Amino acid sequence: MTEAAIWKKPGMAMPLLQDGPPPGGFAPVRSARRIPSKGPGAVAIFVAAFGTFSWGMYLVGKGNKIRRAIKEEKYAARRAILPMLQAEEDERFVKEWRKYLDEEARIMKDVPGWKVGESVYHSGRWMPPATGELRPEVW
Repeated sequence: MTEAAIWKKPGMAMPLLQDGPPPGGFAPVRSARRIPSKGPGAVAIFVAAFGTFSWGMYLVGKGNKIRRAIKEEKYAARRAILPMLQAEEDERFVKEWRKYLDEEARIMKDVPGWKVGESVYHSGRWMPPATGELRPEVW
């Protein structure tokens, strides 16, 4: 509508003008979804993850070698000291066995035909006691 029709004033007749597009038309409306690229791409993430994993496995392998060397050193020290420990144990065993035989001789002195230290088993094999105790406390 024109102003003349709206305000009802004579002499205000103007041609009807309608809004339209600007010359050359409107710019095209962007309707496509465009998400901006933020952060590294998939290949960069894969390379970084693979590199991190590889570095970690390298450190694990290095630690395993160190741990294995320490373990071998400990075993070598035990092997080196074993003869001395065995000699000490043998000495202790002989002393305890002598005490055991003396006690057996004292207890069984009145039994005819008893031989001190002779095994009651007839297997032909001598086996040291499985425990460190030669004389159990249940006498």
